[in-house]
Amino acid sequence: VQLQASGGGLVQPGGSLRLSCAASGGTFSGYAVGWFRQTPGKEREFVAAIRWSGGNTLHADSVKGRFSISKDSAKNMVSLQMNSLRPEDTAVYYCAVGRGIVSSWYSEDMWYYWGQGTLVTVSS
Repeated sequence: VQLQASGGGLVQPGGSLRLSCAASGGTFSGYAVGWFRQTPGKEREFVAAIRWSGGNTLHADSVKGRFSISKDSAKNMVSLQMNSLRPEDTAVYYCAVGRGIVSSWYSEDMWYYWGQGTLVTVSS
């Protein structure tokens, strides 16, 4: 499965962006799809994830109430709606697929296909 992340850009604090993750060469069926983010010098940080079958979701505490992950079965796509963006949300955002129980989603080790990343910059 190849993943294509898109939707990043420059936005002012308080603004919104919507990231998308599309799959090619396969589908998300049977997988969980997640978003991580990374800033220079830091480890990749879990943001949110969704189980394709069943729709279970998990959001990191740092984004809860501001970000929302969802799926579009018709388009075979997962989106991350990001509202009330803050400068500290600035990062490269990666989507990934993997299998595992919800409690394991925080760990990078659970995810084995990664997209190329899309840069989100929150700045005035």
